[in-house]
This record gives sequence, structure tokens and C-alpha cells, in this order.
Amino acid sequence: MKIKPTALIIGAGFTGCALAYDLTLRGFSVTVVDRGEICSGTSGRTHGVLHSGARYCVNDPEAARECIDENIILRKIARQCIEFNRGIYLAILEEELAYKEDFKAGAEKCHVPARWMDPEEILSLEPKINPKVLGGFEVPEGSFDPLRLGLAFAASARNRGAVFLPYHQVEAVRVGGSGQVDQVTVLNRHSNQPVQLQADITINAAGAWAGKICSLAGVSVPVVPSPGVMVAFEKRMSDLVLSRLSLPGDGDIIIPQRRMSVIGTTSFEVQDADYIPVDPDQVDAMVKRAVEIMPAIKNVNIRASYMSARPLIQTGSDVRSLSRTFKCYDHEADQGLRGFVTITGGKATTCRVMAEKTADLICQKMSMTVPCQTGEMELDSYRTFYHQQAAQ
Repeated sequence: MKIKPTALIIGAGFTGCALAYDLTLRGFSVTVVDRGEICSGTSGRTHGVLHSGARYCVNDPEAARECIDENIILRKIARQCIEFNRGIYLAILEEELAYKEDFKAGAEKCHVPARWMDPEEILSLEPKINPKVLGGFEVPEGSFDPLRLGLAFAASARNRGAVFLPYHQVEAVRVGGSGQVDQVTVLNRHSNQPVQLQADITINAAGAWAGKICSLAGVSVPVVPSPGVMVAFEKRMSDLVLSRLSLPGDGDIIIPQRRMSVIGTTSFEVQDADYIPVDPDQVDAMVKRAVEIMPAIKNVNIRASYMSARPLIQTGSDVRSLSRTFKCYDHEADQGLRGFVTITGGKATTCRVMAEKTADLICQKMSMTVPCQTGEMELDSYRTFYHQQAAQ
């Protein structure tokens, strides 16, 4: 009987769950650990936009192309999680209207479908939009339920043999004499007992905490935790995702999330992603910006404000210059550490391809030739993750 190669994934967010699914399909025996529940970190706190790439088509075209490609795939394999309600990039100010040609050229270059709409058409679709709107581009965006998306990948992995260990926090990474990671110690937060885990390959998919995990193994990655505040309102104010026609900025998007509306977001850097209090001034700024898009939202009660830290890759000094693309780090190639890989950066929209490229690297390192299958197969129902767990 052929022995399966083993993989240990640290982090049960979108990327870790998608990677677990990909690797099980490629014949790996997979264990996933997380200090919390599935998607209890950044992934569970995203605003849930299925990006078209339009937001990044001018200043980050690589991320834009990744988004539109994965947008199409996720609409096919994760229909259970997605409301494909389209989006509009709105020109409300003259300076935003002046951005029209740059946006159009960027969208064409990145193969993002974008159709110009006049104010009358926009207001016929979304009458609560600021009546001063000057026009906008319709793009193929939507919204998704973050927990359902994460659980759909996790269920698809678990139903194929992956083992998930929530509430198991990584405490130590041991490097053997050959320079290979040969053991990871995790703390079972229920029993407060340590557990030692071994695998042929360990993958750091800890997102904004990737740097902390790397430090336990004596390596580093240029990842910057970049929090953003989001504000949820008690009423669904639009059916389309509404964004400002401009370069990415603070408070420039309103997302319909089932019966609510979510506005976001800010972007700044922190050293520690564990505790980031919500700044009331940022909440006020988000609301003020949202009112510019949709004046009626000022009369709606705020249900909650919350924060999450994105794992962005350092490329410049300005926080908005941090790339929204992703990178897979082979620590053997650049830092001499064998059996250890980090995947970080990216967007929720690109989690599947992040997993694919990471699995490709792992298979290459282990001299395996097994193609990716996740772009064609529909994900299992997210409900089966806990249903199957209860049945066992």
C-alpha cells in the first residue's frame, strides 16, 4: 500500500482551507491547525466582496488579473456562497469623472469587463444613490458569505480525509540537524496540553500572523498586518456593490450583505495583529464617506463596527502601495530551511489560486506530478463540515 505524503497546514482561514482541499485531491494526508475556529481570524471579518479586479486595475494590475480570473471560477464552484449582484464604480465628483479614461484603459488591459452607465440608468437600478452621480462603470462583482466560503473549502477537504484541529495554537517549530522542520508543537486550548505533530511539509498559511509563525522557525517574510475598519448597518440599502470611481482609498465601498449593508474600509499598518481596537474616528469617517455615495444611509442604525488585519506584502513605504497580490515563499530556496513553505498576501477572492500555486510548489519539491483539480469541481455544501463532524 502506497504511503501518502503528509502535510501540516497552519491556519484555517480561506487560504488554509482551500489548500487543504487542493492537497487532499492531490493525494496528501492533511492536518490543519488553528488557534481558533474555521475562519475566526481575518477571513471571518472580511466585508465579503467578490472582486472583479476593477479596484486594482490601474495601480495593481497583477492583483486585478488574479481577481477577475478567480471571480469567474468561484462563481462556478462556490455558487452556494455567492450573491452575484454586480457592482458599479460611481463617479460622484468631477475628479472621479476625470478618472474615467484611466479606469477604462486599466480594465481593458486586465480583461475586466466594464460598461459605462449614464446617471439615469444607475438611478433606475439604485434609486438611493446620490442624485448628483455623474455616471459609472458596471463590473462583474458580487458578495459572498465569509463563513460559508471557508466552510465549503473545509468541508470539501474534510470529506476527502483532511483532519481539522481547531483551538490548537502553534507554540514551537523544531528544526532538525538536517535543516528540516521535523516537528510542530501545538497547544490544545481545551485541555491545555501540548501536542507534537510531524509532517513531510509544513505550510504557514497564518495570514497576518505569518510573520510570527516564521519567527518560530527562524525565518522571515515581508508581510505587514494592515487593518481596516468596517461598519455594518441594519438595513440592506442596495442590491449592487457600490464603489467610488477612483484609486483605492478609505471608505469607498458599500456592500450588500444579506439583510445588511457593510461599508469599508481603512488601511494602516500595525506590528501586532492580535488586538486592534476600533477607532471611533475611523468609524465616523467611514459613515461620512458612505453618505457621499448614498445620503439615506445616515438615517440607518449601525449594527456593528469591526476590524480585521490583512496580510499585505511590503512593496513600498505607503500603506496603499502594499500589494494585494500574493506570494508563496519557499524557505529552502531563499533561507535554507527545508520542509517549510509560507503562503500569504492576496484576497479572499484569490484564495483558490493561492492554494493551487502553493500545492504546485509542494508537489515540485516532493517530485510529484499531480495536476490541480479545484478549478473545475463544485465545492461540497458548507453545511456538511459540521454535519459530518456530528455524525462521527
